Amino acid sequence: MNKYLFGFLFLFSAMLNAQTALNGIVKDASTNKSLPFANIELDNGTKIVSDVDGKFHFVSKENFTTFTVSFLGYEKKIFTFNNIYQTVFLSKKTDNLDEVIVSNENKANKLIEKVIANKDKNNPQKKLNSFQFSTYNKLLVSANPDSISGKIDSVFVTTSLGKMFQKIDSSDYKFKKIIDKQHLFLAEKISRFQFAKPTIKETVIGSKMAGFNEPIYEYFGFELQSFSIYDERYELFETKYKSPIADNSLAEYSFKINDTVSIDNRQTFVIHFKNKLKRKGLEGLLYIDNQNFAVAKAVMRVRGVLNITGIHEFSYYPENDIWFQTKKNFKIIKGKSKEATSILGGRISFEADTNDGNQNTKESSDFTYLASETETYNVQFNTTVKIKKSFIAVDVKEDSIHKNESFWQQNRNGKLDLRSSNTYVVLDSIATANQLEKKIRFGRKIINGYLPFGFFDFDLRYLLSFNNFEGFRFGIGGVTNEQFSKKYKIDAYTAYGLKDETVKYHLGFAARIGNFSNTWIGASYTDDIREIASTNFAIDKRVFKLYDPRPINISTFYNHKTWRGFIETKIIPKTESIWQLSHSEITPLFGYQFDYNGKVFDNFNITSAMVSLQWNPFSDYMQTPNGKLEIEKRFPKFTFQFTKSLPNILENDFDFGKIDFRIDYEKKYLNGQKSTVLAQFGYAFGALPLTHLYNTSPNNLTKDNLLQRITIAGKNSFETMFFNEFFSSEFAMLQLKHGFKRIEIFKKVKPQLVMVTRMAWGNLENSQRHLGIEYKTLEQGFFESGIELNKIFKGFGLSGFYRYGPNQLRRLEDNIAVKLNFVLDLGLD
Repeated sequence: MNKYLFGFLFLFSAMLNAQTALNGIVKDASTNKSLPFANIELDNGTKIVSDVDGKFHFVSKENFTTFTVSFLGYEKKIFTFNNIYQTVFLSKKTDNLDEVIVSNENKANKLIEKVIANKDKNNPQKKLNSFQFSTYNKLLVSANPDSISGKIDSVFVTTSLGKMFQKIDSSDYKFKKIIDKQHLFLAEKISRFQFAKPTIKETVIGSKMAGFNEPIYEYFGFELQSFSIYDERYELFETKYKSPIADNSLAEYSFKINDTVSIDNRQTFVIHFKNKLKRKGLEGLLYIDNQNFAVAKAVMRVRGVLNITGIHEFSYYPENDIWFQTKKNFKIIKGKSKEATSILGGRISFEADTNDGNQNTKESSDFTYLASETETYNVQFNTTVKIKKSFIAVDVKEDSIHKNESFWQQNRNGKLDLRSSNTYVVLDSIATANQLEKKIRFGRKIINGYLPFGFFDFDLRYLLSFNNFEGFRFGIGGVTNEQFSKKYKIDAYTAYGLKDETVKYHLGFAARIGNFSNTWIGASYTDDIREIASTNFAIDKRVFKLYDPRPINISTFYNHKTWRGFIETKIIPKTESIWQLSHSEITPLFGYQFDYNGKVFDNFNITSAMVSLQWNPFSDYMQTPNGKLEIEKRFPKFTFQFTKSLPNILENDFDFGKIDFRIDYEKKYLNGQKSTVLAQFGYAFGALPLTHLYNTSPNNLTKDNLLQRITIAGKNSFETMFFNEFFSSEFAMLQLKHGFKRIEIFKKVKPQLVMVTRMAWGNLENSQRHLGIEYKTLEQGFFESGIELNKIFKGFGLSGFYRYGPNQLRRLEDNIAVKLNFVLDLGLD
């Protein structure tokens, strides 16, 4: 009997120490509309705020019996706590509310003006010379078990005989059972932040991710919410919005004082802001110190198909008269919207909610949320801060995944709860049983165009292609992967053209000699063909395409047998570069001869040195144990390539040089539009055959009928320029594009309109040297403009271009090009 009594007392004690959850919504008593950002104060002194939908959820470790709800212009009311979902109704005050609202709006605008005027005095990155602090971050995907009924339902279908039983639906029951014991996903991270004007750097010293022996490092580069509330553009889940305290924010946002509260014994005004120009814009609360006009707390919210919230909490440091951020919270839950929602900077879109409001059944996804909480500790101001490798924004230490439990206990704010501990145990075992890491690795390879098989990744680009010279080209090839070695790799391919009946092949070897710089040294031999006068930057990243449109229509190639030695490295900050020496035996595969110094060449040898370098000065990089990653792509980007022949070495026939330069610029607008600019220049000097000059990427067939010229558009090619129409030894090209937001015509027909203009100028020195081919030059310039309708249906689109200017052709239809296009958008920019 005593043991049963002891068990009962233990259970009762556990219940007394359990956390108490307060859930509900605040509404207007007369209109039944929700009241966003209402103030809620528990009788134990805790203060919370309802969200943008008037909903509130709070878990308290301390007991309470009543709570008070207040909202500007409404009567304050006290409610008794109970364990059910509580709908709170407030009634409007009887005084002249309109005058109060107008007065508060005017006063709020004046306060915001003062906040903007004092931003530099209150922004830690402007006011302080240096600071450093540590953070503990916990990210989880979970659900609140109390919100889920856990019922086992009977599913009926309607037939001619009436409603008939079909099956038992236990999914809700199973989900509640799982979520009651664990989270769906969990990751933890310990970081050290250092700031010394103007550089800020994060060093990850500890990391854990449930289900993974090695974390997915790209997660560390995600910007869930802005680091600073003072940024001109505030960021939520890598989507940027104009900040409510940007310099001209009063033109875009409306402000209203909701209340006054005390934070760290300093009086603050609670200001509600809302975008008055956009229905789905940023909305939230700003807590403004009424003495120095700094932000003491901020709640930022965007609602749509997904409701996304970012909260910034600050502590006041009187010795520095500064509010410094000590806590960040980020949360995503499922919302309702009749408009589509985009996240991750527009790369991923969610369709509008089609629920008409008559359906009360909720699925598991309705209760699931993603939450991230970051706590700051060990804050130090204006101390000596030395930032090593400052060009690295995030540095993930190699031993970060090997920290023991004592390290985590020392750096966590308290112990992990039982659900979190169970999450690691369960997900680790599930991941092992289902080979999750292997499947993710397989998916990554496939997206990049590789099919992994043991220690070798087969390159899907080599399987099948087509051009006018080879006809159908079949091949096989690839590269060894990390299962073979992380220090060495071998790449190879072989291909065969049905039309030219010739075998092509390549074999290469490389060794990694630097981990931090990701430096490889290697050599290769290639016997293959290449388009004449094509400009390739060796440093350009490999791009996998389901198809490559331009080679389909190309018929003029040259064969090259090339020995190559190279060094590929990222040792120079914010650059990637390739340095190489090569020797090629060149044979033109069309009727061409090169007349030089009284000798006519049908084939020739070229020995050259080359450096190809891309510089991304404004991008952010992350260093991981597996290499360097560009985590924040910013523009402009600059690419430079210099090639110089080496006279009298390995029977080199010509003395020449080539300088190539490219500028890429891209600007994304807050309204979803995007502009891009591409400028490219090339200059060749000395004795250089036509095979190695410039053709400025033409993509039009020499056919009389417009319909016969309909092919697939290239990415940056001149769609109205005919193949082999122009050649240059020096050229300049400019491309301007502007893409508008996608327009929904029908449910599945949502084209994106893109306006395009391209222009090029060029010149050809010593044109008399090139025999056997007719061509024109670009002294007078080449101009075309057009419209692309991209992604009309499942990535397929249509485009049309018109050629004008000095090189316009006599027949109208010869100046028009109609092209099909296909855009495969995986959100992997």
